[in-house]
Amino acid sequence: MQAEEYNRRGKELVDYITQYLGSIRERRVIPDVKPGYMKELLPDTAPTEPEDWETIFNDIEKVVMPGVVHWQSPHMHAYYPSLTSWPSMLGDMLADAINCVGFTWASSPACTELEMNVMDWLCKALGLPSFFLHQHPDSRGGGILQSTVSESTLVALLAARKDKILQLRAELDQEVDDSVLNSRLVAYASDQAHSSVEKAGLISLVKIRFLPTDEQLSLRGDTLKQAIQEDRRMGLVPFMLCATLGTTGVCAFDKLSELGPVCAEEGLWLHVDAAYAGSAYFCPELRWSLEGIDFAHSFVFNPSKWMMVHFDCTAFWVKDKYKLQQTFSVDPVYLRHENSQAATDFMHWQIPLSRRFRSLKLWFVMRSFGLKNLQAHIRHGIEMAKLLESHIRRDPNFEVPAARHLGLVVFCLKGGNALTQELLRRLTRSGTMYLIPADIHTTRIIRFTVTSQFTTADDILKDWGIISKTASTLLAETQGPNNSDQSKAGEDDVMEAEENQDPNSDTRSDEKEDAASMLDKAQVELWIDKAWNRSRRPMRSLSCNSEPLPYTYVGPLSASSPLTKVTEMPSNLLGKQVLKKLTKFYSVPSFCNQWVQCGRHPLCCPLKVSQAAQKHLSSTCRRMNCMSSSPIANTAPSPTPLETATAPKLL
Repeated sequence: MQAEEYNRRGKELVDYITQYLGSIRERRVIPDVKPGYMKELLPDTAPTEPEDWETIFNDIEKVVMPGVVHWQSPHMHAYYPSLTSWPSMLGDMLADAINCVGFTWASSPACTELEMNVMDWLCKALGLPSFFLHQHPDSRGGGILQSTVSESTLVALLAARKDKILQLRAELDQEVDDSVLNSRLVAYASDQAHSSVEKAGLISLVKIRFLPTDEQLSLRGDTLKQAIQEDRRMGLVPFMLCATLGTTGVCAFDKLSELGPVCAEEGLWLHVDAAYAGSAYFCPELRWSLEGIDFAHSFVFNPSKWMMVHFDCTAFWVKDKYKLQQTFSVDPVYLRHENSQAATDFMHWQIPLSRRFRSLKLWFVMRSFGLKNLQAHIRHGIEMAKLLESHIRRDPNFEVPAARHLGLVVFCLKGGNALTQELLRRLTRSGTMYLIPADIHTTRIIRFTVTSQFTTADDILKDWGIISKTASTLLAETQGPNNSDQSKAGEDDVMEAEENQDPNSDTRSDEKEDAASMLDKAQVELWIDKAWNRSRRPMRSLSCNSEPLPYTYVGPLSASSPLTKVTEMPSNLLGKQVLKKLTKFYSVPSFCNQWVQCGRHPLCCPLKVSQAAQKHLSSTCRRMNCMSSSPIANTAPSPTPLETATAPKLL
């Protein structure tokens, strides 16, 4: 393809995109395909000879579109918004043409400097503290565009970990390997936090403890304070809290005004994840949840969700950029330049080296819409959610089990979990809208997020009409005299019950008791998620219930820590298969054959258990208070016989 054809084909593709987005309401939101559908539509190998553009273009509708979930549809209500806009697409069109790799200022000065300025614009527009600004006389911080909030959470955790390890090393009077110090660290998040927090812990080999929330599903300061005290008594070193503003399940808000002072008092890095809710802070009246943000060390949100800047684009700020740089800086000679000391090189602020010119689309959007129109867009989405909520609350078959926040409404049928789950299955199979489930404790709920900037009141009323009609049909079937026959004839998607089905998913009204009891015994096959009932473990670590080993180091890890004993692991303590299973289950591998014992309880030593006892491993750990969020006893358990026989006494 040459420039002349590119010009002509580019205009054709722009016309196609305009027609696609303009008629997106007419498309089925969820594709009706099975895994592997595309294999039959494509050849086994790439073409040897070039194909003409017409053939390639025609395959968009034939091959690609049948398998697309239409995220820009006004009837897309799953997850959270993932919006684009005309200025955003134009920004990436230009960025793709420039195609710079902006790892240093010298590699593309405009890429770095536009990003710094736009991030300062955004920081001020959201009402964030001035210490997040690049250009402020009292600031040591700044902002950077990352790919995802998940990556930003990992970056914050790695920076916090490095900072804490450097603090611990400065307090020790002899050399201790970083892996040993790392094994003592523990970070916190609420039990409503996004799965990326857990994944960050797995990648960094750091224990993450998920703390219980209050009746509003918010993490409170007292809960964090108690957990920190418990873990310090166990010899752990608390170092970070990931607080969430706008949780994934119900858009709940952790109490920053309480958590911030606790983090400051205890020396914890406070990272704030506002992936979805961050865009709402354009509106001053929606900033109530930011009280306490002055205690934050880092803050992240997704313009690629609600701000109409298409994926990927994640805004991440840090209070002290030097703590990022000490974590990620590398200095090969081929990356140095004459302005290295004076300029900002974003390669030192992130995991990868290379980076895209993301700031162009953000710049285009902020200038094209202006803050006034961005605020109006946010407020419109909230009004549409309020409209749906009002209809749900007026229907006697439904309830709203958690407060609506921003553009997210959650609801369920009063008849119990199984009825709610079956309603979701039918709505999903219809293809008219896309919804996903979540759980509030033992209650199954359906999430309805207003995602599209094109959503109108008519769209909301249409969706509610489908939901209400489907629910009425379902309830009529389950209340009829031939419940089991109708259910069996309806679909082959309701399977036989699992023996361990949750007994708490009972009915909430007497008149629906029989119907709900029948459906509670069914395992519904829904391709969205086949593991809804898995619970998150409150902490990931190897068990405390292990045998002590010969010691090689005795000393405190910090002024407030108990004495620490670092040991070497005998190779014959466990069989390879047993150790492999334990490591896989707890997701914390060994640290260079060095293991840490806190007090009388080795935290990272492998268990010596029989084959029959392995199935009781999790409950044993909880009894030993390693994985539990419940308060621990002030007194340590009695030492094991082996400990009494072989271990030297603590100093």
